[in-house]
Amino acid sequence: MNSKYYYFFCIIAVFSFFSCGKENDPVLPPQVQLSVETDQVKLSPGETLTITASGTDSQSEREWILNDQPVSTSNEFKFSSEDEGVYTLKFRAANSAGEFSKTYTITVVYTPGRPVNPESNAYVTSLIEYKPAPGQFINKAPGNLESANSIVGKKGTVTLGAYGGYIVLGFDHTVVDVTDKEDIIVYGNGSSSSAEPGIVYVMRDDNANGLADDTWYELSGSASNTEGYERNYSVTYTRPNPVTADVPWRDSKGNTGVVKTNTFHKQAYYPEWITANEYTLTGSLLPSGNINMSNPNFIISSPFPFGYADNTPGSDKLDIKNAINAEGKSVKLYGIDFIKIQTGIQANMGWLGELSTEVTGVADLSLIK
Repeated sequence: MNSKYYYFFCIIAVFSFFSCGKENDPVLPPQVQLSVETDQVKLSPGETLTITASGTDSQSEREWILNDQPVSTSNEFKFSSEDEGVYTLKFRAANSAGEFSKTYTITVVYTPGRPVNPESNAYVTSLIEYKPAPGQFINKAPGNLESANSIVGKKGTVTLGAYGGYIVLGFDHTVVDVTDKEDIIVYGNGSSSSAEPGIVYVMRDDNANGLADDTWYELSGSASNTEGYERNYSVTYTRPNPVTADVPWRDSKGNTGVVKTNTFHKQAYYPEWITANEYTLTGSLLPSGNINMSNPNFIISSPFPFGYADNTPGSDKLDIKNAINAEGKSVKLYGIDFIKIQTGIQANMGWLGELSTEVTGVADLSLIK
């Protein structure tokens, strides 16, 4: 045979051998390894679960299916949810020879940092800070540190003074946001014609250090975002001379005024334990349209529909689900460890004196029998 033709037939034979061999290679179903082996996963709200699929080839179709809805075709999927519940996540890879699949059941549930135990107190158990604004009861009961401590672990009475005065308290357990129920009760001495609304803020112990040094969230009420409501409002009070005189103030809007003294209470109204000659209190401002002074002998301060301390007769029930951030957007907290109550209105009530929130107790509603 001519050598030229011999080499040609050899090349054809070799090519045919390898081509036939490739076509005859068996196609195998996808062989997949998943980075998370267990099929039962428990997460906290906001926690992220990352699952990676390796071993899939380019010929395989891949998909992630969350609660029966396709959500991704990549090899890696990140799952996170702020909402409690049970979620089904399925990974599927398929080719002409078969398929591989695995289904995860993911339970998202909040676990309190400090769960309730048999020794847990329904009432707040620690006084963290008491910083009242000037007022007619300040520097004596119920406007001194002894009065502030009177509501720790039980009921007592403390006043917060004029606008911005506040008290910060801690629970000995995490107060959980119970679905469709109010979670916190604040006792006060308000009446149907003498409401002195205080804004309530809550904090969770995010860094788990036991200190109230995380983020405060306001509990929105019926007056939030209505005319006269204002976030990031502040008032600066100045020590008077003599100390028993009216207490001057100026606010962040350029207004000025005084916390007026009266003949019933002749002590200094500026807190004696505050050594600085002026101090500033900041928070949200509630509208004062609920105050009717048309009859000076019978001044009426009507309660808001809901959402504030010392607002309705006896007590006010509050829901953690109403928490908002500094921009006024709703946030989901699941549970809180600290509470702050602050006088929400700047008002001179004539012979009644300044409007000042009073608190007679703070408790976890789930533990109140």
